Amino acid sequence: MTLNSYFDYVILPILTLSVILAFIRLYKGPQIFDRVIALDLIITIGIGIITVYSIRTSQEVFLDIAMILALIAFLGTIAFSFYLEKQNNDD
Repeated sequence: MTLNSYFDYVILPILTLSVILAFIRLYKGPQIFDRVIALDLIITIGIGIITVYSIRTSQEVFLDIAMILALIAFLGTIAFSFYLEKQNNDD
């Protein structure tokens, strides 16, 4: 089994299933915390898909895009945590 067929038949279907399950959690999520974590997970899985595509096509420019998305996801999660902490201190 070559690396490209391994990407096509093993890794990408697993990542696709993960995105579907994360979207279900994003849609159903009983609380806002579940939805924020699901959105962060979707971005993280998207980074994985971009990385697999970058390796498969041998184009390193996509890794820069993946790093930017990771930074945005991290900053979004930190901002949401800061907001929750600020909201709990006001009570």
